[in-house]
Amino acid sequence: MTPITRWEDENGYSLNEIEIHFHYHYGDILMPSTFVILFSMLVLVAPLCSAQPTASSQATPSIQDNSFLIEEAYNQEDGVIQHINSFLWLTQSHDWVYAETDEWPLRSLKHQVSLTLTAMHAGDFPGSSFGWGDAVLNYRYQLVGNGEAKVAMAPRLSLWLPTGDSSLGRGFGSLGLQTNLPVSIQHSQRLVTHWNTGATWLPHARNEFGSSASVVAANLGQSTVWVAKPRLNFLVETFWLGGERVVDDKKTEWSHDLYVSPGIRWAYNFRNGLQIVPGIAVPIGIGPSAGEKGIIFYLSFEHPFGPARSRQ
Repeated sequence: MTPITRWEDENGYSLNEIEIHFHYHYGDILMPSTFVILFSMLVLVAPLCSAQPTASSQATPSIQDNSFLIEEAYNQEDGVIQHINSFLWLTQSHDWVYAETDEWPLRSLKHQVSLTLTAMHAGDFPGSSFGWGDAVLNYRYQLVGNGEAKVAMAPRLSLWLPTGDSSLGRGFGSLGLQTNLPVSIQHSQRLVTHWNTGATWLPHARNEFGSSASVVAANLGQSTVWVAKPRLNFLVETFWLGGERVVDDKKTEWSHDLYVSPGIRWAYNFRNGLQIVPGIAVPIGIGPSAGEKGIIFYLSFEHPFGPARSRQ
């Protein structure tokens, strides 16, 4: 990714060298050392920790809808859209996936649509390089609350699109439906939790050999966010997924995954309304996923956009 040319946030901090480097070579990604990652994080977030709050900075947008594995219950405000980029790599399986999601309000805070596109590589297919994965078209309804409420709830219904190649482990080869119910709770000014439960149904899923069966999956998730500063958050996410996989025609097997993922995110706010939120997390497998670990890079752009504003 090319460096962002010199911009300055509302407090005058230079952003001329924000870069993300991903080095990929046939399933073996050359990751920077833990020391380099921690040092880079400290360099980037130091201005946020040391800056003295002012009347203007206290009124600027804080970080809210920028978790990595868990979904928050906050729809986009009218006229504001968000572009979310995330990259996940697992060290043991050598699986990696890049996802890009665009979120758009639909005439009001109550309704939101989004599209998720993925590119991925399955470690079980080391010679397959990488390619497009499945896509997901989402609709979410703000049932309870909003970003300023103590409790918010926003159920989601998604259409799963088989755009990936199931013969190379890049998709499921079937149209499907997915639901998720995120609940967000503001416990205090410093503590926020998010809770997820959901399910997926793929009636004609395929494996790499072309065998087909109907599969279902369920997911549970929870995250705890400590708001150290309005623009600097630490979070711990826990995510469980249980689902079937196709082993033969009309035959499936269940598998389970469980991860705990500590992370950090920080924000740069601009006078034109743009908010950039980078983040990094380290998912660690426990229980059925013990021994697996990985890294998540996250980058979000959120900004006003005239055509997304309702004409009421």
